[in-house]
Amino acid sequence: MTSQTSDTPFNTSPVLPETFGADKEIQFECKKGISCWNACCSNIDISLTPYDILRLARRMEISTTEFLRDYTVPYEMEKDGIAGVKFRPVEDGTACRFMRPEGCDVYSDRPTACRYYPVALLSMRKQDEYVDRDSWALVKEDHCKGHAEPRRLTIADYRKDQGVDQYDELGRGWRQLVLKKKSSGPSIGRPSLRSRQLFFMASYDLDRFRAFVASEQFRNLFALPEPELLEILPDDDKLMQFSFRFLRQVMFGEDTIPFNETVAAARREKVKEQIRKAENEAAAKMAKDDEDPYAGMDD
Repeated sequence: MTSQTSDTPFNTSPVLPETFGADKEIQFECKKGISCWNACCSNIDISLTPYDILRLARRMEISTTEFLRDYTVPYEMEKDGIAGVKFRPVEDGTACRFMRPEGCDVYSDRPTACRYYPVALLSMRKQDEYVDRDSWALVKEDHCKGHAEPRRLTIADYRKDQGVDQYDELGRGWRQLVLKKKSSGPSIGRPSLRSRQLFFMASYDLDRFRAFVASEQFRNLFALPEPELLEILPDDDKLMQFSFRFLRQVMFGEDTIPFNETVAAARREKVKEQIRKAENEAAAKMAKDDEDPYAGMDD
């Protein structure tokens, strides 16, 4: 199965080049008894969203940390950039670990990509815009016989039927982060190791992020009002939305979470010191060049 949440389709993918809106009518049905039953789940390449991970971890009654360790593998969304997470298939195979002869063993909590198939959600963001724009495309793979079934419905009705509305709404903040990072490109530079680690934790490992937000370290850094802290800590959905807000601050400098004044003053002084150092180095270089205008030139 092809990952369904991407900024643009690739030329070599089974995604048809035509994109369309939610009122587009498609012909498709997947049901037990169809000749290709379980074919998609036999050879998976499924990217997971933060909400996918949360839903599956809660269903299995394990922490997000345990789920990431036991059921996923990381991958690079872009070279030397932020990481994505994919389902780990069965050992020495390509099938989904939740595939059963009768179908998906976690069907009511299945990931966004599985819900959307064979529709591809294409979230796109122009460089000068903050909001993302959604459109859709159709995935047609040779093995899939669902396109020959007679059921016809619009993409809007298909999304409702598959229960993706909640998944899309809760995942929108994360998609915007990823799209902004991709559209910014080299302009914001290569993320530091610390930034990449924070992105992974805040995006995917909500239970570890909760421990971080509840820690003395976080309280020493940020002056988050106590009522807000008490509201978000026990609520998975609210904490996840806060994690996206935290990442916008870490990755793009959107200061919506106030620093403690002591920390803020120290940060301002550090920036001033860096500016002073750069100015002194530039002045020293200019003075040296004035003394010897041929310095550095070949004989």
